[in-house]
Amino acid sequence: MRKRWTLLPADEAATQHLHEVLKIHPLLCRLLVQRGITTYEEAKVFFRPELSQLHDPFLMKDMEAAVTRLTQALRNGERILLYGDYDVDGTTSVALMFDFLSKRHAHLDYYIPNRYKEGYGVSMAGVEYAHRNGISLIIAMDCGIQARMQVAAAKLLGIDFIVCDHHLPDGALPEAVALLDPMQPDCSYPFKGLSGCGVAFKLIQAFLQKNNLPQEELLELLDLLVLSIAADIVPMTGENRVLAHFGLDRLNRTERSGLKALIEQSGRQRPLSISDIVFGLAPLINAAGRLADADQAVKLMLSNEKIVASDNARVLDHRNRLRKEHDQNIQQEAAELFEATSGWQDMRSILLFRSDWHKGVIGIAAARMVERFHRPTILLTESNGLAVGSARSVPGFNVYQAIKSCEDLLINFGGHDHAAGVTLPVEAVPVFQQRFEAAVRATITEEQLTPELKISAVLDLKDITIGLWKILRQFAPFGPGNRSPVFVSKNVVDTGYSRLLKGNHLKLAVKQGDSPAVYGIAFGMGDHFSKIASKKPFHVAYKIEEEHWQGETYLRMMVKDLWL
Repeated sequence: MRKRWTLLPADEAATQHLHEVLKIHPLLCRLLVQRGITTYEEAKVFFRPELSQLHDPFLMKDMEAAVTRLTQALRNGERILLYGDYDVDGTTSVALMFDFLSKRHAHLDYYIPNRYKEGYGVSMAGVEYAHRNGISLIIAMDCGIQARMQVAAAKLLGIDFIVCDHHLPDGALPEAVALLDPMQPDCSYPFKGLSGCGVAFKLIQAFLQKNNLPQEELLELLDLLVLSIAADIVPMTGENRVLAHFGLDRLNRTERSGLKALIEQSGRQRPLSISDIVFGLAPLINAAGRLADADQAVKLMLSNEKIVASDNARVLDHRNRLRKEHDQNIQQEAAELFEATSGWQDMRSILLFRSDWHKGVIGIAAARMVERFHRPTILLTESNGLAVGSARSVPGFNVYQAIKSCEDLLINFGGHDHAAGVTLPVEAVPVFQQRFEAAVRATITEEQLTPELKISAVLDLKDITIGLWKILRQFAPFGPGNRSPVFVSKNVVDTGYSRLLKGNHLKLAVKQGDSPAVYGIAFGMGDHFSKIASKKPFHVAYKIEEEHWQGETYLRMMVKDLWL
């Protein structure tokens, strides 16, 4: 499917002003303006992140009550349960809070719900576990904002809740001692994009501040926090960008045996980037809860002994390999099912059900279906006699609202604009399929059904220099809201050294006019080789990457698309 290329706008006057005051390449000024940076001071803050740029945690609603209750629990020697979701955000939250509190409190326990027996969020089983074990305070992280019944049940048992969540509330809020969630409509906290682990981090920051304790303790937690920021795909702007910047530095120097073993098992080389976390470390952590018990991930992160840490990392790697097998099988079966559907080419959505698909993997498979067919997708399987599944969307389309329009058919649902989970009776699946298709068809646009590649700027090949790269890499860490820029070079031609690689990949060697040759890699684009080799001019869209060879640094194009 051919992508549409969209050139991102940038105010020319603001770009020119930045060029005059910063004295850097106009292209870099254009990228800054696209990020809302138009003054020297704003550019200085962007290029020089400082932890002093973090907001006062007490600006968050209920923070005073949360710190007061936590302080009381510590002073009274109460038993505290740290409750987190089973993904990277939830498990890092638990590890972060446990690491911090265990240095000053002996009566700690943690609980990660079982994906298959309990599902997402705070479960009644978790509340019962707390009651059996004499817990009087539960700190719920990356979940809890919807847990009205569970918090009420805990209250009757004499158990208080502090909720550290970042999801959108839906309806009445639970009656917790403190609800920390910047997404609450009446919370005035300036930055709304924190991860669940980020909210837990702000609670620790507030606790240190309130008790006049050294803020340096926060630095020790940043290697765990950056895992959640990267893996949960939260905005890489504001506080998150500051925390990710220092978090990556901490992660690359980490002394945690568990994280060192995880990095080694992933095969990723330091210095690690955000993409190394997203594609290397996060899948290993997530595999714990997808195929078995997510406790294994927390154990890994809290491991102090090298041998134990290595064993835990190997277990996660094994689970991730199994996850990949399930993922590939589901993708293939889902694609075949969809293409066997009458009139599939004209459908605006994909909703498929098979009772034997692995519940822990269908979310990933749904995302792969979106990549392949570029339609909002829901994949369902059977669990405990019910149809359960995950939804993923195309950019710009709110899949949560489309699902909400069918809520009378559903037992439970929740999520974001781009991803959601659903539970419904198996017999309701055919009607849900029809209603979901109708809801998507009524609201999705033709543009949203066509893959889009957002272009930051047109760039001449001769301008791809080490000098440009030295400043460009300071735009990192990249993520939503601060995407790695994609450039287009027009009318490039093969130098005669482009070649076809194994696996239908291309190694490009191109020039533009009298520019030096620039090299690049184009994965999965081998079908274009004959046209490129004909030496007819074509346009190439790419990101700039750095590679090292025999002590030298080279720049190459990571090709995103070709127009021939």
